[in-house]
Amino acid sequence: MADLSTQTPKTVKERETFLAALTPKAIVHELNRFIVGQEKAKRAVAVALRNRWRRQQLDPELREEVAPKNILMIGPTGVGKTEIARRLAKLSKSPFIKVEASKYTEVGYVGRDVESMIRDLVELTRNMVRQEQEEDVQKEARKGAEERLLDILLPPHPSQRHPGQKEYELDDLGQQQYQQTREKFRGYLHEGKFDDRDVEIEVQAKSPYMVDIMSPPGMEDMDSNIKDMLGNLMPKKTSHKKMKVPEALKVLTQEEAEKLVDQDKVNQEAVERAQQSGIVFIDEIDKITARSGMSGGPDVSREGVQRDLLPIVEGASVSTKYGIVKTDHILFISAGAFHSSKPSDLIPEFQGRFPIRVELESLTQKDFVLILTEPGNALIKQYSALLNTEGIDLTFTDDAIEEIASMAAQVNERTENIGARRLQTVMEKLLEDLLFDASTMEAQTVTIEGSQVKEKLGGIIEDQDLSRYIL
Repeated sequence: MADLSTQTPKTVKERETFLAALTPKAIVHELNRFIVGQEKAKRAVAVALRNRWRRQQLDPELREEVAPKNILMIGPTGVGKTEIARRLAKLSKSPFIKVEASKYTEVGYVGRDVESMIRDLVELTRNMVRQEQEEDVQKEARKGAEERLLDILLPPHPSQRHPGQKEYELDDLGQQQYQQTREKFRGYLHEGKFDDRDVEIEVQAKSPYMVDIMSPPGMEDMDSNIKDMLGNLMPKKTSHKKMKVPEALKVLTQEEAEKLVDQDKVNQEAVERAQQSGIVFIDEIDKITARSGMSGGPDVSREGVQRDLLPIVEGASVSTKYGIVKTDHILFISAGAFHSSKPSDLIPEFQGRFPIRVELESLTQKDFVLILTEPGNALIKQYSALLNTEGIDLTFTDDAIEEIASMAAQVNERTENIGARRLQTVMEKLLEDLLFDASTMEAQTVTIEGSQVKEKLGGIIEDQDLSRYIL
């Protein structure tokens, strides 16, 4: 099966072809490369993503009526809820933002307005679109940057700066010699012969005008809008900076790319893509539930946040500085551990907007072994790569991997179950001396065996009080 994660569609047609290839089986296959287990959750998000493509194939009239099937993930921390959503967005090249429900408060209280998550999503989408369009004009931008740099390295003849003045004009032979010299300099530039040379370039300076505004809840973007407006009214200032030729070429290419990109089209595309492809991951949704059998106090505020979130999830029009964004077809994925509450504690209207419920399973010792070794970003692969930069070839025996997984599972059982995150703590404690001394060691192969893991961590595991503090 083709590696879809490495494909980067640029045109609208390429994007359509790419999304058509994202079948549920292909999506699950790609997620399996990075996430161990949780097959039910993978299948659920794969179907939700595929339904987006299916909706785009419908007649416009029916297309508007098909709402996204939002997902509620239920499971303890560290089992892969966030990672599944993040990998899904990365795979589909969709704008993705993660927010924590607990940082929002009911309107009227001090805190962030729930609509700010949509504004943040649009801002992120705009950066994605702008970067894509700047990459599309990169060749033309570099060409313009080269011309500007050559003007510095070999200033234009006065005849080119003042074509109306006859006394400065060159004859045909002089013009030809100048162009030959310029092309020779262009060759030197491509070959890197000017890389050590310092040049002074003129760059656009950032506006020094800053305005601090105290915005009431629900109007957090007012200050940035006014700053943008004032920045556009103030005259653009330039400054001169001295830098090496490669750095100057990079800066000038960026400036040329910004000139070539139509910012209005970027804004329009950002709004459209956020509306049709955006994914919002709301974590800690259980933190805004009202506890069973309780009412009043903070529970009233928690329900207030749910009621404020409800229109956003149902479909609302949110004002952003790039235009009105409709949330009707944004995919919302919420997640929570629900240790001290349950999904039914959410208000009924909010529950109804998350028709797909997925319960993620706690990770076992066997899962930990796979997490350490199988995924493309496996912890052992990460630490081996990090130490390889110091000339250390780090390897682990099978019994060492089993012992690490066993210890992580034991600590999770005895203390708080934080899932796969426990592996990172165990690995850091196990390798702390090697990570500290690696820069002063000679190049060598270091093999971690099961006996070494027991020797290093065994005492901590056995001492439950100690393991609470250290692991």
